[in-house]
Amino acid sequence: MQRLRPGVIAFAAGMIGFGILALTYGDFAMVWQPVPAELPWRTALAYASGVLMLACGGGLLFRATAAWAARILFPYLIAWTLLKTPALFVAPLLEAVWLGLGGLMMLLAGGVVLFATLGEIGEDSALGFLSGERGVRLAAIVFGLGAIPVGLSHFFYTQATIDLIPAWMPFKTGWAWLTGAGHLAAGLALLFNVVPRLAAAVETAMVAVFALLVWVPPALMKHDRLSWTALVVTWAIMAATWVLAERIPQRRGAEIAEPQEKLRAMV
Repeated sequence: MQRLRPGVIAFAAGMIGFGILALTYGDFAMVWQPVPAELPWRTALAYASGVLMLACGGGLLFRATAAWAARILFPYLIAWTLLKTPALFVAPLLEAVWLGLGGLMMLLAGGVVLFATLGEIGEDSALGFLSGERGVRLAAIVFGLGAIPVGLSHFFYTQATIDLIPAWMPFKTGWAWLTGAGHLAAGLALLFNVVPRLAAAVETAMVAVFALLVWVPPALMKHDRLSWTALVVTWAIMAATWVLAERIPQRRGAEIAEPQEKLRAMV
């Protein structure tokens, strides 16, 4: 199956992970919070959310169901991202609020890519502007905007970032700042379309290292909800970046080389 690329498989695994968390704890994944406690049928809706994530994650793995899975995930991820926006009006100057929104925007970008490339949206559709390369470009913008507050959080909350770094690693402050700068650089590169494929690939590798070094050990040793949620969230964001890296057209080199060729001709 040509379109079943490694990034798609990884993203599907992330969605399945969210589904398992919801069904295991009978609650919405912690990344989606706060879901109002007074919401009617809250527990039933949480289980339904888990089933939906399992179904969509599994659906991405098969040609017959991939298009529908991408179509369902797209508005679903938009809805969860919008759940974070009320906090922006309550505390617009609190970086932690922007951090939470930024992480969900990075995840949403993966959904946008899948909708654009697997959703089989026709050019004449009302959502035709989201199909193909235009949709991928929009996903890069969404991811870039989300990565910026995530990168800034490493500077606003340096000690909290340091506390996540494994004890055996030296120069913890330097690593906290370097990874923060990495998020910022990748976000700006994707936002302004400067070597975006390379930026997405480097971001994918960096977040994969985070998942391996920071969240795999506590998830395996503590077996608690927080550690497993953090691992699944980090994995899903890594997968979203991977999906984006796979779909960004390899044209930037030609665009850079063309002005150079014109300059040589003039000389």
